[in-house]
Amino acid sequence: MVRPVPLTLFRGDGFSGWRSLNDTIMGGRSQGHCHIGSWGLELTANLVAQGGGFVSVRSPVLDPPLDLSGYDAFRLTLRGDGRRYKFAVACADPISRASELIPGGLRWVKDFTSQAEGTTLVVLPFQDLAPVVRANPVGIPLRFSPDRIRRLQLLHSRFSDDGGKNPGFAAGPLRLTLLGIDAIRATEAAAG
Repeated sequence: MVRPVPLTLFRGDGFSGWRSLNDTIMGGRSQGHCHIGSWGLELTANLVAQGGGFVSVRSPVLDPPLDLSGYDAFRLTLRGDGRRYKFAVACADPISRASELIPGGLRWVKDFTSQAEGTTLVVLPFQDLAPVVRANPVGIPLRFSPDRIRRLQLLHSRFSDDGGKNPGFAAGPLRLTLLGIDAIRATEAAAG
């Protein structure tokens, strides 16, 4: 059996169409801005904890949805600041469309910590993604569907992927550069 080579999903100015989404949608005062260029996507922000407590960048709705059924992990390449971030994935639900009826939507998330200096390489196996709605874990058994990915998002939030407090949360100025997102086989992670 031939293994699929890593698939580049976003890199450099291929992040075109990504936008910031901040806690201002729920009455918060954080300000995050998305800048895209040949280096990738840069999120600069001033994070305010009171009244919200998150900043993010997200892709446009992917139509048709991405089919990553030949892969089993995301690989993020970024330059961070030592903070703990959360990667979120939204999937299409063509049968019941239940996820579209849930306010805030169902997301599959996983936390990770960025290095304070240099480049951070993060591998997020699909099996580690947990279903949440508005930072609250979903208590029913659900299965992630890599063949119907509709949107990707990167957040710095006061909540972790288990719904508790993010131990790496910090208000104030923030800067993160997302250099690329690839779909890989987890066994290829060590090979880079």
